[in-house]
Amino acid sequence: MKQTIAQRIRLARQGKDFDQARLAAKLDVATRTLQRWEKGEQVPDSNYLMRLAKIMSVSPQWLLTGSGLMYSRESSEKILPLPTNRYKKVDLISLPLLSSVPGGAPSLMFHPEYVEKYITVDNVHGNGAFALEVKGNSMAPKIEDGDIIVVSPKLESRSGDICVVRVSDEDTVKRVKIDDNLIYLIPLNPEYEPMAVKKRDVTFMWKVVKVIKNL
Repeated sequence: MKQTIAQRIRLARQGKDFDQARLAAKLDVATRTLQRWEKGEQVPDSNYLMRLAKIMSVSPQWLLTGSGLMYSRESSEKILPLPTNRYKKVDLISLPLLSSVPGGAPSLMFHPEYVEKYITVDNVHGNGAFALEVKGNSMAPKIEDGDIIVVSPKLESRSGDICVVRVSDEDTVKRVKIDDNLIYLIPLNPEYEPMAVKKRDVTFMWKVVKVIKNL
């Protein structure tokens, strides 16, 4: 059975005795981006494929197609272009990772004025977006303890959206159902009970636009 690009990237990394974090740092990408490449969830563009080949001292032709020798002495070898009808270039942006938000009972843990660090993500649009680490499992299995969520305060929140909600100065992440005077905070984990809160007690309701799983 022929190897996939994902399997060849992993094989080349292991042959160089790099862990994922070290290789990601050399490529200047997020570790989770490299993890997606190795899981076959994304395919790096030709620029990153060339950089991968150079860093790991493997043949670009082998890395892309699986043909030829894994290790080549030809320094002039070129990466073949990816078919544009199958893959698109993904724009990466850096977002601030703020203090954690509870994915369980409401808590006072989230402090939006405090930036812990920055993370690199893809396919996120909208000014003011930021990331939060989730604590608790009320939203499992979709969002679990340690996962990162990306929040866009500028987008309108609607019934059915998963949102970070501040209620009476306490914060939580839940799916919301919006009625005339009430907002229902609905966990995805059936072991947790939904809550009904009054709209006037809600300070903000920010839409979650992306979930980054904790691997």
